[in-house]
Amino acid sequence: MKLSDRRQKARRHPLLPIVSYGLMNDLLQTINQSLLHLVSKAVEILPALLAAIVILLITRFSVKPVTKLVRASTHRLTKSISLELLLVQIASVSIWVLGILIASTLVFPSLGLGDIIGFLGLSSVAIGFAFQDIFKNFLAGILLLINEPFRVKDQIIVNDYEGTVESITIRSTQIRTYQGERVVIPNAIVFTSPIHVLTHYPARRTDLKIGLAYDTPLPQARQILLTAVTNVEEVLSNPPVEIDLAGFGDSTIEFVVRYWTLPQMASVRSAKSQVVIGLKQACDEMNLNIPYPIRTVYFFDQQRSENHSPTPTHPHSN
Repeated sequence: MKLSDRRQKARRHPLLPIVSYGLMNDLLQTINQSLLHLVSKAVEILPALLAAIVILLITRFSVKPVTKLVRASTHRLTKSISLELLLVQIASVSIWVLGILIASTLVFPSLGLGDIIGFLGLSSVAIGFAFQDIFKNFLAGILLLINEPFRVKDQIIVNDYEGTVESITIRSTQIRTYQGERVVIPNAIVFTSPIHVLTHYPARRTDLKIGLAYDTPLPQARQILLTAVTNVEEVLSNPPVEIDLAGFGDSTIEFVVRYWTLPQMASVRSAKSQVVIGLKQACDEMNLNIPYPIRTVYFFDQQRSENHSPTPTHPHSN
């Protein structure tokens, strides 16, 4: 719009600049009042907010000494490591929940305990669907710690994973494989899967096969093998060593040596190596033959078979 047109419009409507100024002034006053209201609210809530931050910091630094106290008290009352872990984790979660509730009531004074319970009740369904796997693992972890199908430092097999249990939390079970790898398994999988606990009992049996030649005197050989295995230091004397005759192989009489060791995998492997060495030395000293597999191969001479084949006879014609 040209300047001349503006002047003509202002001459026609002399109250227009006054109205525009009034509207702008009202708008600025509204914005100013809103900002003042926000600042006053911030100033009012600032002490409560600082107090809530202090409460959260106190909660953060009080978790460790409280859980340490709970661990020491539980250790004096019971020798169950799993129960001790469960109580320590429950204490830690309880402290955090209490600290967050106190901080929330300081920041929002109108928020009462009934409002919090009502909110939790209304949102429980939505939270349940959103975090069903977390809750499932949480409940499975509590049941594992209470029932104790295995303990920390036990060696277990779960599905395709085998190793030593390092820790059991309310969410997952951590095991360390024999190759030095850490595997974290959700508790829901552990709880619903078959668990092979290798170290539950104080002794563990190993079955080792050995084959001797068919001309071996079996009673003498059995006694020699028994003595050789019994003399191995890592083999337990109770239960005793057993030497069984398993059957007739392709080229050997098969023996099965059954002996017991400590259940840990390191002891099992070490004892097996010593047993193999002892059996081999005993067989060499007593001239017991451990033969290689023997195969008999027959060659069929097709041409010779054809030369000696009977000549077919034909009926005489009349």
